[in-house]
Amino acid sequence: MSKISIVDLEVFYHVGVPDEERARPQRLLLTLELESDFTAAARTDAIGDTVDYFAVTQRLLKFGEGRSWKLIEKLAADIGATILSEFNVSALRVEVKKFIIPEARYVSVSMISQKIS
Repeated sequence: MSKISIVDLEVFYHVGVPDEERARPQRLLLTLELESDFTAAARTDAIGDTVDYFAVTQRLLKFGEGRSWKLIEKLAADIGATILSEFNVSALRVEVKKFIIPEARYVSVSMISQKIS
């Protein structure tokens, strides 16, 4: 397996346990490691034989529209399920960084999702 990384994609989603925190979208950074077999892409040089990371990023930029989450754990799980179902990915790791605690650089959660054969 090979991997494509999308590192610190800036998105704005409604997330947080208190209602007032979810009232406005907040800045999050998403990092994804997308695993797939890139053998055909290396041979053909065709985008159809790989994971279109531009399409993945566009999907994630719009992913939060009309939605909200209390927990970043649920958000990471939802992202993983969506990317697995919509793109040619066999497994992925999602990290969500949230900037809510002033004394910390960020709080993050990482989750690994795999297609079930």
